[in-house]
Amino acid sequence: MSEAVMPGGWSDEKPVTLEVIQICLQVRRFILEKSENHSRIFIPLKFRYQIVAGKNYLVKVYVAEDKCAHALIYQSTDGKLTVEVVQYPKTFDDPLTPPKQSASRK
Repeated sequence: MSEAVMPGGWSDEKPVTLEVIQICLQVRRFILEKSENHSRIFIPLKFRYQIVAGKNYLVKVYVAEDKCAHALIYQSTDGKLTVEVVQYPKTFDDPLTPPKQSASRK
């Protein structure tokens, strides 16, 4: 059963899908640069999404020993990906809380 998400509202946190992993791998370099982390570790773990004029993905990525990054990735309607915000360092237990900038694409 598919989760119903109102436009502008955020989904619940869930394990990453193949689609989200592929998106993260496409913008990996930008996530690591914005977190100032040059680790070889890069494992997307969980995500939330928001339907806007396109789609926002908020993804928890394991990037270093005991450290995660939370990346807000915007996907436009034509498929272009932009890393809007990276929050680092985060822990495994930190909830995926949307940053205030996520409202800019509503």
